[in-house]
Amino acid sequence: MIDALRLTAAWALVWLFGIALVGMTMATSHARPRLRADAAWIVGCGFFVGAFGVTLWMRALSLVDLRFSLLAVALPLALATLAMGAYLRRGIRRHTPGASPGESAAMTRVERALWAALGAWLALRFVLLLLEVIWTPLYPWDAWIQWATKARVWYALGHLVPFGRSEAWFAANGAMWFDASPNYPATVPLWQVWSSLALGRWDDALMNLPWWLTGVALALAIYGALRGAGVGPPGAMIGAWLASSLPLANVHVALAGYADLPMAVYYALAAIAAWRWTRSRAIGDAVLAATLAIACVTIKTPGIVWALTLVPGVVLAVMPRRGPRIVLIGIALALFALLVLAQTHPVVLGYRLHLDFAPAWMALLDSFFLLGNWHLLWYAVIAAAIVQWRELRDPDVVALSATLGAGLLFLAVVFAFTNARDWVAEQTTINRAALHLAPLAAFWMTLIVARGLRRAPSGAPIAECAS
Repeated sequence: MIDALRLTAAWALVWLFGIALVGMTMATSHARPRLRADAAWIVGCGFFVGAFGVTLWMRALSLVDLRFSLLAVALPLALATLAMGAYLRRGIRRHTPGASPGESAAMTRVERALWAALGAWLALRFVLLLLEVIWTPLYPWDAWIQWATKARVWYALGHLVPFGRSEAWFAANGAMWFDASPNYPATVPLWQVWSSLALGRWDDALMNLPWWLTGVALALAIYGALRGAGVGPPGAMIGAWLASSLPLANVHVALAGYADLPMAVYYALAAIAAWRWTRSRAIGDAVLAATLAIACVTIKTPGIVWALTLVPGVVLAVMPRRGPRIVLIGIALALFALLVLAQTHPVVLGYRLHLDFAPAWMALLDSFFLLGNWHLLWYAVIAAAIVQWRELRDPDVVALSATLGAGLLFLAVVFAFTNARDWVAEQTTINRAALHLAPLAAFWMTLIVARGLRRAPSGAPIAECAS
Protein backbone atom coordinates (compact mmCIF):
# COMPACT_ATOMS: atom_id res chain seq x y z
CA MET A 1 0.00 0.00 0.00
CA ILE A 2 2.81 2.41 0.88
CA ASP A 3 4.51 1.64 -2.45
CA ALA A 4 1.29 2.35 -4.31
CA LEU A 5 0.81 5.66 -2.53
CA ARG A 6 4.39 6.79 -3.12
CA LEU A 7 4.35 5.84 -6.78
CA THR A 8 0.91 7.34 -7.40
CA ALA A 9 1.85 10.59 -5.68
CA ALA A 10 5.09 10.88 -7.67
CA TRP A 11 3.44 10.48 -11.05
CA ALA A 12 0.40 12.53 -10.03
CA LEU A 13 2.82 15.39 -9.32
CA VAL A 14 4.40 14.97 -12.75
CA TRP A 15 0.98 14.90 -14.41
CA LEU A 16 -0.23 18.01 -12.55
CA PHE A 17 3.01 19.79 -13.42
CA GLY A 18 2.40 19.01 -17.09
CA ILE A 19 -1.24 20.09 -16.95
CA ALA A 20 -0.16 23.40 -15.45
CA LEU A 21 2.46 23.90 -18.18
CA VAL A 22 -0.04 23.13 -20.95
CA GLY A 23 -2.57 25.39 -19.26
CA MET A 24 -0.04 28.22 -19.18
CA THR A 25 0.70 27.86 -22.88
CA MET A 26 -3.00 27.79 -23.74
CA ALA A 27 -3.62 30.83 -21.54
CA THR A 28 -1.42 32.93 -23.82
CA SER A 29 -3.86 32.65 -26.69
CA HIS A 30 -7.14 31.23 -25.40
CA ALA A 31 -8.01 33.66 -22.58
CA ARG A 32 -7.35 30.88 -20.05
CA PRO A 33 -8.05 27.21 -20.68
CA ARG A 34 -11.79 27.48 -20.15
CA LEU A 35 -13.37 25.52 -22.98
CA ARG A 36 -14.84 22.20 -21.95
CA ALA A 37 -13.93 20.80 -25.35
CA ASP A 38 -10.24 21.39 -24.57
CA ALA A 39 -10.27 20.02 -21.02
CA ALA A 40 -9.53 16.39 -21.93
CA TRP A 41 -6.90 17.51 -24.48
CA ILE A 42 -5.11 19.59 -21.86
CA VAL A 43 -5.25 16.84 -19.25
CA GLY A 44 -4.10 14.15 -21.69
CA CYS A 45 -1.23 16.20 -23.13
CA GLY A 46 -0.37 17.32 -19.61
CA PHE A 47 0.96 13.89 -18.73
CA PHE A 48 3.34 13.81 -21.69
CA VAL A 49 4.58 17.35 -21.17
CA GLY A 50 5.11 16.64 -17.47
CA ALA A 51 6.82 13.30 -18.13
CA PHE A 52 9.17 15.00 -20.58
CA GLY A 53 9.70 17.94 -18.23
CA VAL A 54 10.75 15.78 -15.30
CA THR A 55 13.42 14.11 -17.45
CA LEU A 56 14.74 17.53 -18.49
CA TRP A 57 15.01 18.51 -14.84
CA MET A 58 16.83 15.28 -14.01
CA ARG A 59 19.25 15.96 -16.86
CA ALA A 60 19.84 19.43 -15.42
CA LEU A 61 20.54 18.00 -11.95
CA SER A 62 23.06 15.60 -13.42
CA LEU A 63 24.66 18.38 -15.44
CA VAL A 64 25.40 20.41 -12.29
CA ASP A 65 26.52 17.24 -10.47
CA LEU A 66 23.61 17.05 -8.00
CA ARG A 67 22.61 13.55 -6.99
CA PHE A 68 19.12 12.31 -7.87
CA SER A 69 16.79 12.17 -4.88
CA LEU A 70 13.07 12.33 -4.32
CA LEU A 71 13.35 15.77 -2.74
CA ALA A 72 15.70 17.21 -5.37
CA VAL A 73 13.38 16.20 -8.20
CA ALA A 74 9.96 16.62 -6.60
CA LEU A 75 10.30 19.88 -4.65
CA PRO A 76 10.98 22.21 -7.63
CA LEU A 77 8.19 20.52 -9.60
CA ALA A 78 5.75 20.93 -6.71
CA LEU A 79 6.61 24.61 -6.22
CA ALA A 80 6.32 25.33 -9.95
CA THR A 81 2.99 23.49 -10.13
CA LEU A 82 1.56 25.44 -7.20
CA ALA A 83 2.68 28.77 -8.66
CA MET A 84 1.26 28.05 -12.12
CA GLY A 85 -1.93 26.61 -10.65
CA ALA A 86 -2.52 29.72 -8.55
CA TYR A 87 -2.01 31.94 -11.57
CA LEU A 88 -4.37 29.94 -13.74
CA ARG A 89 -7.01 29.73 -11.00
CA ARG A 90 -7.12 33.51 -10.65
CA GLY A 91 -7.46 33.87 -14.40
CA ILE A 92 -10.28 31.33 -14.58
CA ARG A 93 -12.18 33.07 -11.80
CA ARG A 94 -11.98 36.40 -13.66
CA HIS A 95 -13.23 34.84 -16.86
CA THR A 96 -16.90 34.46 -17.75
CA PRO A 97 -17.36 31.13 -19.51
CA GLY A 98 -18.71 31.26 -23.03
CA ALA A 99 -19.78 28.84 -25.65
CA SER A 100 -17.21 26.41 -26.88
CA PRO A 101 -16.79 25.41 -30.50
CA GLY A 102 -16.57 21.81 -29.41
CA GLU A 103 -19.69 21.81 -27.24
CA SER A 104 -22.69 20.03 -28.60
CA ALA A 105 -26.35 19.61 -27.95
CA ALA A 106 -27.47 17.05 -25.40
CA MET A 107 -26.89 13.47 -26.51
CA THR A 108 -29.77 11.20 -27.36
CA ARG A 109 -30.40 8.11 -25.28
CA VAL A 110 -28.69 5.90 -27.88
CA GLU A 111 -25.67 8.19 -28.08
CA ARG A 112 -25.41 8.32 -24.31
CA ALA A 113 -25.57 4.53 -24.10
CA LEU A 114 -22.85 4.16 -26.75
CA TRP A 115 -20.64 6.71 -24.98
CA ALA A 116 -21.08 4.98 -21.62
CA ALA A 117 -20.53 1.49 -23.04
CA LEU A 118 -17.26 2.42 -24.74
CA GLY A 119 -16.13 4.34 -21.68
CA ALA A 120 -16.79 1.33 -19.46
CA TRP A 121 -15.00 -0.92 -21.96
CA LEU A 122 -11.92 1.30 -21.85
CA ALA A 123 -12.02 1.55 -18.06
CA LEU A 124 -12.16 -2.23 -17.67
CA ARG A 125 -9.39 -2.69 -20.20
CA PHE A 126 -7.14 -0.24 -18.38
CA VAL A 127 -7.79 -1.96 -15.04
CA LEU A 128 -6.67 -5.27 -16.55
CA LEU A 129 -3.63 -3.65 -18.14
CA LEU A 130 -2.68 -2.07 -14.81
CA LEU A 131 -2.66 -5.50 -13.19
CA GLU A 132 -0.43 -6.77 -16.00
CA VAL A 133 2.03 -3.92 -15.47
CA ILE A 134 2.37 -4.24 -11.71
CA TRP A 135 2.49 -8.07 -11.70
CA THR A 136 4.84 -8.66 -14.65
CA PRO A 137 8.62 -8.34 -14.15
CA LEU A 138 10.61 -6.49 -16.77
CA TYR A 139 10.17 -8.30 -20.06
CA PRO A 140 13.16 -9.21 -22.28
CA TRP A 141 14.67 -8.33 -24.93
CA ASP A 142 15.13 -4.69 -25.81
CA ALA A 143 13.49 -3.56 -22.58
CA TRP A 144 16.03 -5.64 -20.74
CA ILE A 145 19.24 -4.93 -22.66
CA GLN A 146 18.79 -1.42 -24.11
CA TRP A 147 16.66 0.69 -21.79
CA ALA A 148 16.47 -0.61 -18.23
CA THR A 149 20.24 -1.16 -18.14
CA LYS A 150 20.68 2.61 -18.18
CA ALA A 151 17.91 3.15 -15.64
CA ARG A 152 19.47 0.65 -13.23
CA VAL A 153 22.89 2.26 -13.39
CA TRP A 154 21.65 5.86 -13.21
CA TYR A 155 19.41 5.06 -10.25
CA ALA A 156 22.24 3.32 -8.38
CA LEU A 157 24.76 6.10 -9.05
CA GLY A 158 22.31 8.99 -8.63
CA HIS A 159 23.30 10.73 -11.85
CA LEU A 160 23.68 10.18 -15.57
CA VAL A 161 26.81 8.47 -16.85
CA PRO A 162 27.65 7.75 -20.50
CA PHE A 163 27.45 4.28 -21.98
CA GLY A 164 29.84 3.01 -24.62
CA ARG A 165 30.04 0.18 -27.13
CA SER A 166 31.73 -3.11 -26.46
CA GLU A 167 34.95 -2.07 -28.23
CA ALA A 168 35.36 0.92 -25.92
CA TRP A 169 34.46 -1.24 -22.92
CA PHE A 170 37.18 -3.74 -23.79
CA ALA A 171 39.67 -0.93 -24.41
CA ALA A 172 38.89 0.54 -20.99
CA ASN A 173 39.28 -2.86 -19.30
CA GLY A 174 35.68 -2.66 -18.12
CA ALA A 175 36.07 0.82 -16.61
CA MET A 176 32.93 2.13 -18.29
CA TRP A 177 29.29 1.18 -18.74
CA PHE A 178 27.93 -0.48 -21.82
CA ASP A 179 24.77 -2.15 -23.09
CA ALA A 180 23.27 -3.23 -26.41
CA SER A 181 22.47 0.33 -27.54
CA PRO A 182 24.62 2.84 -25.67
CA ASN A 183 23.66 5.68 -28.02
CA TYR A 184 19.92 5.51 -27.31
CA PRO A 185 18.32 8.62 -25.76
CA ALA A 186 17.73 8.96 -22.01
CA THR A 187 14.06 9.93 -21.67
CA VAL A 188 12.53 6.47 -21.24
CA PRO A 189 15.15 5.18 -18.74
CA LEU A 190 14.72 8.38 -16.72
CA TRP A 191 11.02 7.56 -16.33
CA GLN A 192 12.09 4.31 -14.66
CA VAL A 193 14.63 6.17 -12.52
CA TRP A 194 11.91 8.56 -11.31
CA SER A 195 9.63 5.63 -10.43
CA SER A 196 12.47 4.01 -8.50
CA LEU A 197 13.20 7.23 -6.63
CA ALA A 198 9.56 7.42 -5.62
CA LEU A 199 9.58 3.80 -4.43
CA GLY A 200 12.91 4.17 -2.67
CA ARG A 201 14.18 0.97 -4.26
CA TRP A 202 14.63 -0.76 -7.61
CA ASP A 203 11.52 -2.68 -8.64
CA ASP A 204 11.53 -3.83 -12.27
CA ALA A 205 7.74 -4.20 -12.34
CA LEU A 206 6.38 -1.16 -10.48
CA MET A 207 8.85 1.18 -12.16
CA ASN A 208 6.95 0.63 -15.41
CA LEU A 209 3.78 2.42 -14.28
CA PRO A 210 4.31 5.29 -16.78
CA TRP A 211 3.60 2.91 -19.67
CA TRP A 212 0.11 2.36 -18.28
CA LEU A 213 -0.29 6.09 -17.70
CA THR A 214 0.75 6.63 -21.32
CA GLY A 215 -2.20 4.53 -22.50
CA VAL A 216 -4.67 6.34 -20.24
CA ALA A 217 -3.41 9.79 -21.19
CA LEU A 218 -3.50 8.92 -24.90
CA ALA A 219 -7.22 8.06 -24.65
CA LEU A 220 -7.93 11.36 -22.90
CA ALA A 221 -5.92 13.39 -25.42
CA ILE A 222 -7.51 11.76 -28.48
CA TYR A 223 -10.97 12.27 -27.01
CA GLY A 224 -10.21 15.91 -26.24
CA ALA A 225 -8.68 16.58 -29.66
CA LEU A 226 -11.73 15.18 -31.44
CA ARG A 227 -14.09 17.15 -29.22
CA GLY A 228 -12.11 20.30 -29.90
CA ALA A 229 -12.43 19.58 -33.63
CA GLY A 230 -16.23 19.61 -33.33
CA VAL A 231 -16.81 15.85 -33.14
CA GLY A 232 -19.62 14.95 -30.76
CA PRO A 233 -19.08 12.89 -27.58
CA PRO A 234 -20.00 9.50 -29.14
CA GLY A 235 -17.69 10.03 -32.13
CA ALA A 236 -14.87 11.27 -29.91
CA MET A 237 -15.25 8.25 -27.65
CA ILE A 238 -15.12 5.96 -30.67
CA GLY A 239 -11.86 7.61 -31.75
CA ALA A 240 -10.36 7.25 -28.27
CA TRP A 241 -11.44 3.61 -28.17
CA LEU A 242 -9.95 2.89 -31.60
CA ALA A 243 -6.59 4.41 -30.67
CA SER A 244 -6.47 2.77 -27.25
CA SER A 245 -7.63 -0.75 -28.11
CA LEU A 246 -5.07 -1.63 -30.78
CA PRO A 247 -3.72 -5.07 -29.81
CA LEU A 248 -0.06 -4.22 -30.29
CA ALA A 249 -0.43 -0.96 -28.34
CA ASN A 250 -1.96 -2.92 -25.46
CA VAL A 251 0.92 -5.39 -25.64
CA HIS A 252 3.37 -2.52 -25.25
CA VAL A 253 1.48 -1.35 -22.18
CA ALA A 254 1.33 -4.78 -20.58
CA LEU A 255 4.93 -5.72 -21.44
CA ALA A 256 6.22 -2.30 -20.47
CA GLY A 257 9.78 -1.13 -20.93
CA TYR A 258 10.04 -0.58 -24.68
CA ALA A 259 10.24 2.94 -26.13
CA ASP A 260 7.91 2.32 -29.09
CA LEU A 261 4.63 3.20 -27.37
CA PRO A 262 5.97 6.51 -25.97
CA MET A 263 7.39 7.26 -29.42
CA ALA A 264 4.00 6.60 -31.03
CA VAL A 265 2.06 8.74 -28.59
CA TYR A 266 4.43 11.72 -28.56
CA TYR A 267 4.49 11.72 -32.35
CA ALA A 268 0.71 11.44 -32.69
CA LEU A 269 0.07 14.27 -30.23
CA ALA A 270 2.78 16.44 -31.83
CA ALA A 271 1.07 15.96 -35.20
CA ILE A 272 -2.37 16.74 -33.74
CA ALA A 273 -1.07 19.81 -31.91
CA ALA A 274 0.59 21.04 -35.11
CA TRP A 275 -2.68 20.48 -36.96
CA ARG A 276 -4.56 22.40 -34.28
CA TRP A 277 -2.11 25.25 -34.78
CA THR A 278 -2.77 25.29 -38.54
CA ARG A 279 -6.43 25.92 -37.71
CA SER A 280 -6.11 28.27 -34.73
CA ARG A 281 -2.69 29.93 -35.30
CA ALA A 282 -2.57 30.15 -31.50
CA ILE A 283 0.80 30.43 -29.78
CA GLY A 284 -0.18 27.81 -27.22
CA ASP A 285 -0.80 25.17 -29.88
CA ALA A 286 2.50 26.00 -31.59
CA VAL A 287 4.46 25.75 -28.34
CA LEU A 288 2.81 22.45 -27.46
CA ALA A 289 3.50 21.00 -30.92
CA ALA A 290 7.15 22.07 -30.75
CA THR A 291 7.57 20.64 -27.24
CA LEU A 292 6.12 17.27 -28.20
CA ALA A 293 8.17 17.17 -31.41
CA ILE A 294 11.37 17.85 -29.46
CA ALA A 295 10.41 15.09 -27.05
CA CYS A 296 10.20 12.68 -30.01
CA VAL A 297 13.89 13.24 -30.68
CA THR A 298 14.78 12.34 -27.08
CA ILE A 299 12.83 9.05 -27.03
CA LYS A 300 14.20 7.03 -29.97
CA THR A 301 16.78 7.74 -32.64
CA PRO A 302 14.19 7.59 -35.48
CA GLY A 303 12.32 10.32 -33.61
CA ILE A 304 14.40 12.82 -35.59
CA VAL A 305 12.81 11.66 -38.83
CA TRP A 306 9.35 11.35 -37.31
CA ALA A 307 9.60 14.96 -36.17
CA LEU A 308 10.62 15.99 -39.70
CA THR A 309 7.47 14.39 -41.12
CA LEU A 310 5.53 17.19 -39.42
CA VAL A 311 7.09 19.73 -41.78
CA PRO A 312 4.99 19.05 -44.93
CA GLY A 313 1.73 19.70 -43.08
CA VAL A 314 3.04 22.95 -41.63
CA VAL A 315 4.31 24.08 -45.04
CA LEU A 316 0.92 23.41 -46.63
CA ALA A 317 -0.80 25.41 -43.89
CA VAL A 318 1.58 28.37 -43.99
CA MET A 319 1.74 28.55 -47.79
CA PRO A 320 -1.54 27.18 -49.15
CA ARG A 321 -0.75 28.22 -52.75
CA ARG A 322 2.94 27.42 -53.06
CA GLY A 323 2.97 24.76 -50.35
CA PRO A 324 1.97 21.76 -52.52
CA ARG A 325 4.70 22.56 -55.04
CA ILE A 326 7.30 23.02 -52.31
CA VAL A 327 6.32 19.75 -50.63
CA LEU A 328 6.44 17.81 -53.90
CA ILE A 329 9.84 19.28 -54.76
CA GLY A 330 11.12 18.43 -51.27
CA ILE A 331 9.91 14.84 -51.53
CA ALA A 332 11.42 14.47 -54.99
CA LEU A 333 14.78 15.81 -53.80
CA ALA A 334 14.73 13.55 -50.75
CA LEU A 335 13.98 10.48 -52.85
CA PHE A 336 16.68 11.43 -55.37
CA ALA A 337 19.20 11.86 -52.54
CA LEU A 338 18.10 8.50 -51.15
CA LEU A 339 18.67 6.79 -54.49
CA VAL A 340 22.13 8.33 -54.79
CA LEU A 341 23.12 7.46 -51.24
CA ALA A 342 21.77 3.94 -51.60
CA GLN A 343 24.49 3.17 -54.14
CA THR A 344 27.23 3.63 -51.55
CA HIS A 345 25.84 1.69 -48.55
CA PRO A 346 25.81 4.63 -46.11
CA VAL A 347 24.63 4.19 -42.53
CA VAL A 348 22.03 6.76 -41.41
CA LEU A 349 20.70 6.72 -37.84
CA GLY A 350 21.97 3.17 -37.47
CA TYR A 351 20.29 1.88 -40.66
CA ARG A 352 22.29 0.80 -43.71
CA LEU A 353 20.83 2.18 -46.93
CA HIS A 354 20.94 0.20 -50.12
CA LEU A 355 18.77 0.24 -53.21
CA ASP A 356 16.67 -2.93 -53.35
CA PHE A 357 13.63 -3.46 -55.54
CA ALA A 358 12.68 -6.70 -53.77
CA PRO A 359 11.33 -5.79 -50.32
CA ALA A 360 9.47 -8.48 -48.38
CA TRP A 361 6.09 -7.49 -49.80
CA MET A 362 4.21 -10.57 -48.59
CA ALA A 363 5.49 -10.17 -45.05
CA LEU A 364 4.44 -6.52 -45.13
CA LEU A 365 0.96 -7.45 -46.34
CA ASP A 366 0.68 -10.15 -43.68
CA SER A 367 1.62 -7.70 -40.96
CA PHE A 368 -0.78 -4.94 -41.95
CA PHE A 369 -3.76 -6.90 -43.24
CA LEU A 370 -3.75 -10.52 -42.04
CA LEU A 371 -2.23 -10.72 -38.56
CA GLY A 372 -4.09 -9.62 -35.45
CA ASN A 373 -1.84 -6.76 -34.37
CA TRP A 374 -4.08 -3.97 -35.65
CA HIS A 375 -7.61 -5.39 -35.80
CA LEU A 376 -8.89 -3.82 -39.04
CA LEU A 377 -7.12 -0.47 -38.66
CA TRP A 378 -5.33 -0.37 -42.01
CA TYR A 379 -8.36 -1.69 -43.88
CA ALA A 380 -10.39 1.07 -42.24
CA VAL A 381 -7.82 3.75 -43.08
CA ILE A 382 -7.88 2.78 -46.77
CA ALA A 383 -11.68 2.58 -46.80
CA ALA A 384 -12.00 5.98 -45.10
CA ALA A 385 -9.63 7.56 -47.63
CA ILE A 386 -11.67 6.14 -50.52
CA VAL A 387 -15.13 6.93 -49.16
CA GLN A 388 -14.25 10.36 -47.79
CA TRP A 389 -11.82 11.37 -50.53
CA ARG A 390 -13.40 14.82 -50.78
CA GLU A 391 -12.41 15.52 -47.19
CA LEU A 392 -8.75 14.90 -48.02
CA ARG A 393 -8.73 18.03 -50.20
CA ASP A 394 -10.39 20.19 -47.56
CA PRO A 395 -7.93 22.93 -46.48
CA ASP A 396 -8.98 22.26 -42.90
CA VAL A 397 -7.68 18.67 -43.01
CA VAL A 398 -5.01 18.67 -45.70
CA ALA A 399 -2.18 19.49 -43.27
CA LEU A 400 -2.97 16.48 -41.09
CA SER A 401 -3.35 14.27 -44.16
CA ALA A 402 0.05 15.44 -45.39
CA THR A 403 1.64 14.49 -42.07
CA LEU A 404 0.10 11.02 -42.19
CA GLY A 405 1.24 10.63 -45.81
CA ALA A 406 4.78 11.66 -44.89
CA GLY A 407 4.77 9.09 -42.09
CA LEU A 408 3.64 6.34 -44.45
CA LEU A 409 6.34 7.36 -46.93
CA PHE A 410 8.95 7.15 -44.18
CA LEU A 411 7.86 3.61 -43.30
CA ALA A 412 7.94 2.63 -46.98
CA VAL A 413 11.48 3.95 -47.35
CA VAL A 414 12.68 2.23 -44.17
CA PHE A 415 11.41 -1.19 -45.23
CA ALA A 416 12.38 -0.89 -48.89
CA PHE A 417 15.79 0.78 -48.79
CA THR A 418 17.44 -0.06 -45.47
CA ASN A 419 18.64 -3.17 -43.71
CA ALA A 420 15.39 -3.08 -41.71
CA ARG A 421 13.83 -5.09 -44.54
CA ASP A 422 15.90 -8.06 -43.32
CA TRP A 423 13.82 -8.06 -40.13
CA VAL A 424 10.42 -7.78 -41.81
CA ALA A 425 9.87 -11.53 -42.02
CA GLU A 426 10.26 -11.77 -38.23
CA GLN A 427 7.20 -9.50 -37.81
CA THR A 428 8.81 -7.62 -34.92
CA THR A 429 10.56 -4.52 -36.23
CA ILE A 430 7.89 -3.78 -38.80
CA ASN A 431 5.09 -3.87 -36.27
CA ARG A 432 6.96 -1.77 -33.75
CA ALA A 433 7.73 0.81 -36.45
CA ALA A 434 4.13 0.81 -37.66
CA LEU A 435 3.00 1.37 -34.07
CA HIS A 436 4.65 4.80 -34.25
CA LEU A 437 2.07 5.82 -36.84
CA ALA A 438 -0.99 3.86 -35.69
CA PRO A 439 -2.51 6.26 -33.10
CA LEU A 440 -2.29 9.15 -35.57
CA ALA A 441 -3.89 6.99 -38.27
CA ALA A 442 -6.77 6.11 -35.93
CA PHE A 443 -7.32 9.79 -35.09
CA TRP A 444 -7.18 10.87 -38.74
CA MET A 445 -9.61 8.17 -39.81
CA THR A 446 -12.12 9.08 -37.09
CA LEU A 447 -11.86 12.77 -37.93
CA ILE A 448 -12.45 12.54 -41.67
CA VAL A 449 -15.31 10.05 -41.27
CA ALA A 450 -16.97 12.29 -38.69
CA ARG A 451 -16.54 15.34 -40.93
CA GLY A 452 -17.95 13.44 -43.89
CA LEU A 453 -21.00 12.30 -41.92
CA ARG A 454 -21.56 15.81 -40.66
CA ARG A 455 -21.66 17.08 -44.26
CA ALA A 456 -24.11 14.31 -45.21
CA PRO A 457 -27.55 15.33 -46.50
CA SER A 458 -30.25 16.02 -43.98
CA GLY A 459 -31.62 12.84 -42.49
CA ALA A 460 -28.41 10.84 -42.85
CA PRO A 461 -27.15 9.11 -39.72
CA ILE A 462 -24.80 11.50 -38.00
CA ALA A 463 -24.96 10.29 -34.43
CA GLU A 464 -21.23 9.67 -34.42
CA CYS A 465 -20.44 13.32 -35.02
CA ALA A 466 -23.38 15.08 -33.38
CA SER A 467 -22.44 18.65 -32.75
